[in-house]
Amino acid sequence: MTRFWEPAKFSLSGAAMPSMPKPDMTTADRRAFFAEVIRPFNLGHKLIRVGDFGDGGYLLPNDLDGIVACFSPGVSQQSSFELDLAKHGIPSFMADGSVDEPMLDIPNSVFVKKHLAAETGENVISLRDWMDQFALDEGDMILQMDIEGAEYNVLSTLPPDYLHRFRIVVLELHRIPSILTKPASFKRAFPALSALKDGFLCSHIHPNNASGTVDIEGETFPRVIEATFVRRDRVKQMRPATQFPHPLDRRHRPNGPSLDLPSEWINAAKVG
Repeated sequence: MTRFWEPAKFSLSGAAMPSMPKPDMTTADRRAFFAEVIRPFNLGHKLIRVGDFGDGGYLLPNDLDGIVACFSPGVSQQSSFELDLAKHGIPSFMADGSVDEPMLDIPNSVFVKKHLAAETGENVISLRDWMDQFALDEGDMILQMDIEGAEYNVLSTLPPDYLHRFRIVVLELHRIPSILTKPASFKRAFPALSALKDGFLCSHIHPNNASGTVDIEGETFPRVIEATFVRRDRVKQMRPATQFPHPLDRRHRPNGPSLDLPSEWINAAKVG
């Protein structure tokens, strides 16, 4: 397919496609690497909630001016995020192979009945090919992705210049205990996590209390988290985040237990 836009003009250190992890990494090594990727910082933008106060809503930096579109795979039964973006004048490109159409009528949205995958095939499309079809020639975008564990494979085949079209990336990160403890799972997730680490900083994380936790070597980890990333050229400051949960956070399961974040994810990070 033909790409109808040029690569991002800004320069990001370490933006080359990442190598594979070292074969002798221990669980402690994998935990340390993952913590570096998702440790949240106050990046100089106030956080706002986009979408419902419940499942389907996410915290984003209030840095939406100039964003021209959102790519949002994983629609399922919830589209309040895209509806709120439409109120900001941001149209959404939506994809999900499990539904015929979004539950809500989202102004200026385009929906395709396909799942996302690492490579395009029957009833699936890669993020790169999807962007080639619909991305505007210029302007920053948002990526919001909840695709039940496929996020790692999808991002692993996305070239850096495509990824860096997104000013903000909002992900549901799944299978965290397996990534931390199983070398094969970590290897599969490593290219995606490395790309996020190189080009973005995390501004917010929140555990999904509907998915439970797993104890690993004396620490309790959620199986799934929401994570919001900001492209490094949009960062105004880098101070460790201190509010857990954030006042705008809501439990996925309102009557379920509140989950704490692992201390290694939220301890003050080295800055600089």
